[in-house]
This record gives sequence, structure tokens and C-alpha cells, in this order.
Amino acid sequence: MPLLTILDETATGSIISRLELEINQEMLTVRELITHRVHDEVAAYNQRQSDTFHGLVQPTDSERVLNGYRVRSAKQIDAEQQVYRALEAFEQNGFFVLVNDRQVESLDEEVWLGTGATASFVKLTPLVGG
Repeated sequence: MPLLTILDETATGSIISRLELEINQEMLTVRELITHRVHDEVAAYNQRQSDTFHGLVQPTDSERVLNGYRVRSAKQIDAEQQVYRALEAFEQNGFFVLVNDRQVESLDEEVWLGTGATASFVKLTPLVGG
């Protein structure tokens, strides 16, 4: 299976984290890409059960910490709830996605993710103040 390189970046281009995701098809919608990524990171967290979740969106009952979210109670994270939150965050401009250095606009847009492809998730930080 080909590996897709996923980068989490800041708005200034600094790489926060890098992960490799196995995919079994070259064309996916952005919705499928986000769903696949979230399922993978939730499964990894649920398997190791550490106190810090490193993922795209903040789980319920957690607090933001450096490079992740501290889960307040030792429990399994619900992957479907995380997918819902991630898709909602994308639609509300909580983050944007670049695939092969091109910004995607909608969840239903199809993107090529063959050998050598990259997907960058850029989290937007809300401005403080009025």
C-alpha cells in the first residue's frame, strides 16, 4: 500500500508533526481523507492509552497542552465523534488542507493521493482581542 505523508503545520509553515498514513486508493474525497486520518489517530491513541492525545481536533473532556490534548479521564476516544468534530471544524475554517501544495475547498472535492503525495493540515489560531 502506498504511504501518504501528512503534515500538521502552523499558518507560518512550521511543521508541528508528521505522520505516514497507509491508503489503498489513489483518489479520495477530502471527507474520506479526514475520516481516514482521524480513525487512524484515534485507533493509535486507544491502543496505547497515554494521557495525551495527538490529533487533528480536541476530544471531549480534554484540555489543550503543548502539541496535543490532555485527556482528563482514562477512556477510549470515540472515533466517529472525532470525525464529526473534524469535518465540522473544516467546514467552519478551523483548519484548511493542502494536497500536493494546492488548497482544497470542499469536503466532496476529490484529490490524488498516489505515491509521493502529501497532505498538509494547517490549523488556524483564533485572534485574541476585539
